[in-house]
Amino acid sequence: MSSSGSGWMVAEYARSGRSNCKQCGKEIGKGELRVGVGSRDARGFDLTKWHHFQCVPPWSSSPIRGLQSLKTSDQDALTTLMNRHKEACSDKAVPVQQTHFKKRKLLASAAQGDLEIPFSASAVTDKYKDANLLPKWKAFQTIIFLQPVSSILLPNEGLQDSTKIAAFDFDGCLANTSVRRIGADAWSLMYTSIPEKLQSLYNDGFKLVIFTNEANIEIWKKKRQVAVDSKVGRLENFIKHVKLPIQVFIACGHSRSEPKDPFRKPAPGMWYLMEKHFNSGHPIDMEQSFYVGDAAGRPSDHSDADIKFAEAIGLKFHVPEEFFSH
Repeated sequence: MSSSGSGWMVAEYARSGRSNCKQCGKEIGKGELRVGVGSRDARGFDLTKWHHFQCVPPWSSSPIRGLQSLKTSDQDALTTLMNRHKEACSDKAVPVQQTHFKKRKLLASAAQGDLEIPFSASAVTDKYKDANLLPKWKAFQTIIFLQPVSSILLPNEGLQDSTKIAAFDFDGCLANTSVRRIGADAWSLMYTSIPEKLQSLYNDGFKLVIFTNEANIEIWKKKRQVAVDSKVGRLENFIKHVKLPIQVFIACGHSRSEPKDPFRKPAPGMWYLMEKHFNSGHPIDMEQSFYVGDAAGRPSDHSDADIKFAEAIGLKFHVPEEFFSH
């Protein structure tokens, strides 16, 4: 952010415990003071990134929206902090926006390092709870995945681990689906350019990966097999249609689970598992890798899970209508 008015800051008491701090990655508790750094990106929609009070990044603009609605003690503390930020920013030659971007990337890396999900091949199964999986699909904790490593699964011809990751959401990004329709054939291509675009990325040495949430697999306890067959079937048919090897991770947990599911986006657990255990040890080039998803927090979006997922990891983010139009 800069002091030219290109962004804003807002302060409030968290209305729920569902937001996570964009600096430290930890939950912001209900009723806790949180500070949002807002901006309008190149696509023309507003984004607000919430932080704990003590985690607010360097900021030189004013005023702070919502300041007068806070307790007097919190108003004073926040005003003091902002004055310190202004003084610090005025002494630096590097623009605040650039400094914040670098800090975000470093902190994202640190957050990934703090995430530990013990993994072992012995914990991988052929079923997700009481639901059977198709060949080459396996389950681990609350995820279902397709063929990441040949030592666990049958080889998926052509799948090459890589330092370059082209990652995508599925529903509303690669496939046009509806919550009112079920079945392996209840989908269509979201954009006609998708096969050609994915082929180009594959030819350029990217590994194609899908990270998708599907809470119905957990919620539909009496119809879990139906939910599994529908989701996995659509993904299989999509892969057959584009005729390319794609690594797939499905997060089956739901947002109401306690403790919070580490795999469900925006939590970065699926990425962590891919990076640490299912990429043959290749270090990922974060400058070239990226994530594409439709849940970007815009007024018409169903959530902001995709953009927050990318932010938690430190990945470049694109919305599908932009990415597949070039």
